[in-house]
Amino acid sequence: MHFSIPDTQDITEGTITYTSYNLHVNGVFHCSLRFSQLHDFNEQIRKEYGTSFLGTHKFPPKKLLQLTASQVEDRRQKLEKYIQLVSQDQKIANSDLFNGFLLSAQKETRRETPVEAKLDVYLMNGHKITVNIMSMDQTDDVLEAVASEIGLKADFVYYFALFLVMKDEDDERGTIVRRMQDFESPFISLKAAVGKNKIVLRKNYWDATYDDDLIQDSTGLQLLYVQVLSDIERGWVQAGKDQVKRLETLKAKGSRKEYVQFARTLKDYGFIQFKPCIVDYPAPNTPAVISAGNRELVFRLRLEDGACKEGSFKITRMRCWRITSVNRGEDTKADPAQLELAFEYLIGRNKLQWVTMTSDQAILISLCLQDMVDELLLKKRGGRIKRPQDRVKGPERQFKGRDGGVIVASSTSSPAQSDPNSPPQSPTDTSPSKTSKARGSVKKISDKLQSVAVSPKQHTPKSVVENDIFEAGIGEDDL
Repeated sequence: MHFSIPDTQDITEGTITYTSYNLHVNGVFHCSLRFSQLHDFNEQIRKEYGTSFLGTHKFPPKKLLQLTASQVEDRRQKLEKYIQLVSQDQKIANSDLFNGFLLSAQKETRRETPVEAKLDVYLMNGHKITVNIMSMDQTDDVLEAVASEIGLKADFVYYFALFLVMKDEDDERGTIVRRMQDFESPFISLKAAVGKNKIVLRKNYWDATYDDDLIQDSTGLQLLYVQVLSDIERGWVQAGKDQVKRLETLKAKGSRKEYVQFARTLKDYGFIQFKPCIVDYPAPNTPAVISAGNRELVFRLRLEDGACKEGSFKITRMRCWRITSVNRGEDTKADPAQLELAFEYLIGRNKLQWVTMTSDQAILISLCLQDMVDELLLKKRGGRIKRPQDRVKGPERQFKGRDGGVIVASSTSSPAQSDPNSPPQSPTDTSPSKTSKARGSVKKISDKLQSVAVSPKQHTPKSVVENDIFEAGIGEDDL
């Protein structure tokens, strides 16, 4: 996950003025927090998990006197680093304490009160499912409500996920913004989202062999079928004339299972395609369309001579990656949301090269890379996709609000996937990357192991995005 605190704001309530720190998750504003809230949260973290995950970093101390502007900025940077370190510890990040804190903060920031509500969730064919929820229900609760409404078996609930999709005038299916997380309320997030948005149910895995489970279930097969239809119609799956004819015949016969099985043989099946962007490979400022799937990123390039070229970058050969804000220089009209995603790729034995793309979907692409790595590791360990019964309801937790009052939140431990055979994850020591051109650190296990990181380029404080996403090791047999 990509956590940042890019800015602060002064808020006045009555006669009291205080500084609020704006927390962004995956590039999207999530909540505003007072220092005292984060301080109390840190005290609870210390009691339950200790402080070893912080390394040499210390939580910023309390101050008796009002802070100067430079002191506020220093505190902002330290709090941002703190929340990033907390989120890297998988035991903490998957805990009811962490999710409950963020969920409560979102509720308070939006000043929501719990009410009965109806929420519309859409399938990939545009079919609308309306579920009755509480306005503050978190994502997993809503997902399970949707699954119950459509009759999806419990074992297959987490083969799917809820995604926030921005409506597009050119494509009624819209553009994927992000997958919704369990520390947020989909009802609140949808209300707060900028632009015209909707919540969509999509499959939540990359390995097509999981299809074999779904096609044995009538509801699972139908969900898979409508998504495959959508992906083919929008050109994400490549099919020749004869293949299209075969698909149309199967569709006309109503042979959904055979349709999906045949579609799996097509190029780019199960991929997500992103909006056009700019890459620096094989040459600077090369227009490209990027797709993610099958443990790789695929670049479709338009070269200077007009020729089209396609290249594939395997995730098992990416040593690390990072997100940086674009250096806009004197161009004040440039889009401040534009980010760069760069990955260091093993292009030959003992030869690494950085490949950079500029895209306002950089965070989404990086999360797709992370998900593919997580899934690969899960399968290597013999794990499985989690099930509703794996969710253990945590105790109600109390968090202080801005006014000093107490907020009560009940949360759950909700790892994206479950691996009953693996030991608890612990943070790995980090060292600065010698090849990084940006300040910050790139995680590194060894010269031959996979690592993933996010670090910023020096720019104005507001546009810097700094976060270490996660760290995972992959053996040499994958290189």
